[in-house]
Amino acid sequence: MLFTERDYYEDVVKMLADRGVSLDAIAELTVAGQKDHIPDMTHEDAVDSIKHVLHKTEVQDAIMTGLAIDDLAEANQLPAPLQDRISRDHATYGIDEQLVMSILGVYGTISWTNFGYLDRTKPGIVGQLNDEQHDGGRVNTFIDDIVAAIAAAAEARIAHD
Repeated sequence: MLFTERDYYEDVVKMLADRGVSLDAIAELTVAGQKDHIPDMTHEDAVDSIKHVLHKTEVQDAIMTGLAIDDLAEANQLPAPLQDRISRDHATYGIDEQLVMSILGVYGTISWTNFGYLDRTKPGIVGQLNDEQHDGGRVNTFIDDIVAAIAAAAEARIAHD
């Protein structure tokens, strides 16, 4: 019997959209990150690369897992003291960055460098998600890193081409 893996692309795109993240917002990060290297890259090129990234099973699993943890923390459904550490995005909690390594690993070390820059500078939607959490809004401990990792992987994919 041949086992076929289901593609959760539509599911993860909807999950991101339900959290206020569009592919266009991720594409803006991707274009900005590559402007010095590929000045004529279009928004459509970036969206295409993001779609390729989002079709990868490892990426889909990381997104679904991270967003589920954010949702559980937002609903106060995690055990203490984990609930407090995730809901406050505690400075020494690093599992969110560890989770996105599965996304970054698909496209190699260049994606790690891209991610580090996005995680440190928090431009665009990454900063908005981070600010939303710290302003007392939603729990976005995982999603900000997930979005940065998707953009970083899309940049790396483009660089490999």
